[in-house]
Formats: sequence, C-alpha cells, structure tokens
Amino acid sequence: MKVSIKEIGFNKTDLEIEKQVIEEIKMAYSNDERPWIIGYSGGKDSTATLQLVWYALSGLIERKKLVYVITSDTLVETPIIARYLEKNIQNINDVAKKQGLPITAQKLIPELNNRFWVNLIGRGYPAPQQTFRWCTDRLKIATSTKFIKEKISKYGEAVVVLGTRKNESDSRARVMAEKEIKDNIFSRNSQFSAAFTYAPIRNWSTWDVWKYLIRVPSPWGNDNEELARMYKNATGECPFVVDDKTPPCGNSRFGCWVCTLVERDKSMESLVQSSESWLKPLLNYRDFLVTTQDPSSKNLYREFKRRQGFVSFKSNGSGEISRGPYTLDFRKELLSRLLKTQKEIQMNDPGQNIYLISIDELKKIRRIWRTEEGDWEDSIVKIYETIIGREIIWEKDDINPFGKSDKNELVNICEKNGIPSNLITKLIDIEIKEQGMTRRSSIFSEIDKIFHEEWRSEDEVKKEYAERKMR
Repeated sequence: MKVSIKEIGFNKTDLEIEKQVIEEIKMAYSNDERPWIIGYSGGKDSTATLQLVWYALSGLIERKKLVYVITSDTLVETPIIARYLEKNIQNINDVAKKQGLPITAQKLIPELNNRFWVNLIGRGYPAPQQTFRWCTDRLKIATSTKFIKEKISKYGEAVVVLGTRKNESDSRARVMAEKEIKDNIFSRNSQFSAAFTYAPIRNWSTWDVWKYLIRVPSPWGNDNEELARMYKNATGECPFVVDDKTPPCGNSRFGCWVCTLVERDKSMESLVQSSESWLKPLLNYRDFLVTTQDPSSKNLYREFKRRQGFVSFKSNGSGEISRGPYTLDFRKELLSRLLKTQKEIQMNDPGQNIYLISIDELKKIRRIWRTEEGDWEDSIVKIYETIIGREIIWEKDDINPFGKSDKNELVNICEKNGIPSNLITKLIDIEIKEQGMTRRSSIFSEIDKIFHEEWRSEDEVKKEYAERKMR
C-alpha cells in the first residue's frame, strides 16, 4: 500500500509540530540522570514515540543516560505480530549499537506461573471477560512492573515513556489529566512513587501519528508502510500496559489471539478472510473459548465450587451459584483442542514452526493436575502423546506413586462408605507433597483447609440455601 505525502495531507505545520516534540524530548532527556523505559507494543503510537526519541537522541552530543525499550510478549500473541515484534527488537538493538545510541531493546515474558495456559488449562481460570480480566495483570502488568522495579532499585528513580494520547478517548484524557504535574511535562506514575511518566505525543491525534509515520522513515529500518497495511481493517491496538486502567484491546491485531474480552475478534477474522487463512484454526479455538462464557452453558464447563473450595451464591437472591473454575475434564478437552490446533497450524504453514504451548508449560500444568487436582491417571502424558505422536521426558519428581487403577479402587471404597472420593484424594495428595520434608508443620493447616471446603453435592447445597431463604 503506497501512501503519498499528498494523500495524507502533509503540510509545513507537521514539520513544526515534529520539531517541537523533538526539542522537548531533548530537553527532557538531558534534564536529569534518570534512565528512560520506553513501552513498545509495535503499534502505531509506541512506534511513533520510539522514532521521535531516537531522532532526538541522534541530535544530541551527550547521550549518557540509558534508554530501555521493553515489549511484553504474552506468549499468546497473534503469530504475525509475534514475528513482527521479534524482527523489530533485533533491528533496534543492531542499529542502535552501530549508531552509538544508548538504546537497548528486550522482550519481557510472563513467569511460568503467570502464563495463560498454566492458568486457563492448569488451574481452570475461566476465559477472561470484562469483569475478570486476570490475563492483563498476569501477562502484562506483572512483567513490566518487575522490570521497572528493578531499574528503580538500581537507579533510585526512572521515567516511563509511553505512546499514550489524550485524543484516544475521553477516559484516557481523564486519566492522563488526573496524573499531570502543574507546569511539568512529566506526570505522576500510578504504580510507582519513584517513577514518572512521559508521553511525548500526548497532544497528537491519530491522523498526526499516521502522517508522521508515513512521512518519516524508521531509524532502525522498520517498514512503516507494512505497519499501515497491518492496520488495514483493524479496529485498534493493544497499548503497552503498566497499570490496570488501560482499556482492553480485544479487537486489535496487536493483541493476543486468545482474547475473549470481545465477542468477535474482527481483526483476526479480517486476517483469515484476506491473506492469512492459515490462522483459521486459531480463530476457531478463540471462538470456542467465547462460548464457555455464555451463562446458559457455564454449568457444563465450570465447577460449582470456587478454587478455595467454598460455594458463592449471586447477590441478586436468585439462588444461582457463581460458578468456579473449569472442571478438570473440560480442561483436558481444552488441552486436546489446543494441541490439535497447533498440529493443524503446523500442517497449514509448515515453514513457521509455531508452537502454541511450550513444554515447560505442559510440565507445569501436569504438576498442578497431579498435586492439586487429583489427576492420578496422569492424563496430560496420554493426551500429548496421543495427539502429537511423540513422548516428552517428564521429571521424575513429578511421578505420583498412584495410578488410574488406584484411583478407581479409591472411588469404589469411598462410594461404599458414603465419603467424597475427592476429599480423600486431596488428603493423600497433601501427604505425598509433604513427604520427605524436614518440617511438616504446614501439613496441619493444609488438612484443616481441606476439611473446611464444601464437600456436599451441588443439589444438597442449593437445597439448604433454599430452606434458609424460606425461614
């Protein structure tokens, strides 16, 4: 897609605006010794911001202060965007080094315990929705928070540079206004008392951003026209997230392919309908996750107890239970579907070598199922080997001494004696977990928690609730 200067309405005012911003950046950079941390999502706003900072630094003689460029890779990014970001991070580092600029770029990934599949399939967290956006904190905020804290600890203070704009929305303008410092280009940071926020393009419009990107070439060799093509028919972008006030980005090409914060992912649909039909299996999986949020189907997929073992009724007095995590059986289905989707993607586009879930994540999920969910059958091993057709070398300390036949025997004994088999399974799992520990005092509190969980059936719990309401 070729876009000429004439077509985008370029004029001399644009040069003046750009010059003013670059001069402001130079002044802000030279003003103190605090390092800068630039949030880079690969979208238009963060790209324009990084370009402006780059050109500003190129015009300075003294460039002693470090500039860190960080991007959050959730590990469930749309594959096209993941490759785009990987290429740009590499180019930023290579070109900055050649030009002698104090700019380094790196990709931040969630800790294993926070990753999407570990929580969705491992722990049964339901697919994210507006009222429970657990993904934003675990996949994005946690990674950027850790990085910023490390730099604050090292340097005392830091400046977080973001591509946020007042023109984005009324809510964005309001949040930015609340954090402004009078007569200062820096704003207070909502997360860190020892950090400040700087938004060089805070007063730009969307059109200002595009005119700048099309007119001014990327200093690290990015193709801004390719960026424009990626935005064609898209409905937005995922900004770099450092707090919980950033809006969701479900309609964006610059986001996660599993995003269920919107009913339809129009950007992914557009990709599939145009030149990227090989992504259809990903869209199908995402759309299936969305169906699990339908109130009429929640009972099919989710436990009636919360993860902590208690039952919660909705406050509207309807007697309806607020459902808990996905059932273990349904999580097995989710894993099977995911591995089949991965296999289909690899067959459709064999040159991409795409893996939707890592071996480390599979091993972590297996540990959760084995130690917290009573999966004595070791289901994950069978599921993986059946679908993928090869074995994984599992750690020996993952091996539970009991198997499927032991679980069947336990269930039979419990049924004869009117005891919940899951209760006994949990007690045995706690003993296995604590076995060999030098100090075992914590086992008593763990046992106490288990006995305080709800072990009656859903019908029994609902009956008692109804009787209480009638009194």
